[in-house]
Amino acid sequence: MTKITIYCKNGTYTGFCMRGHSGYAEEGADIVCAGISVLAINFVNSIEQFTSDEYSQFEHEEEGMIEFEFGDTISSEAELLMKSFILGLEQLEKEYKDFISLDYKEV
Repeated sequence: MTKITIYCKNGTYTGFCMRGHSGYAEEGADIVCAGISVLAINFVNSIEQFTSDEYSQFEHEEEGMIEFEFGDTISSEAELLMKSFILGLEQLEKEYKDFISLDYKEV
């Protein structure tokens, strides 16, 4: 199961951590893992391409782990991209609840 924690601070999303492989299917055929990966990669690429927000990112491919956190301030563009990313994750969770878990943590 892929476990995703969305970080929030005072009502604003500040980052996320995702861990684990979904286990929906074998590597190369796992549509849940592929969907999560596409959302995460597109999110990070969009932040880099369309905003000037500072962030830190750490990845560990073998563990299926990505951690992303914004710096002290978050632009309205980055906030919108984060909301769009979370919307995609929530839709995946509704459809594949046995393979993806999404929760929120105040930081």
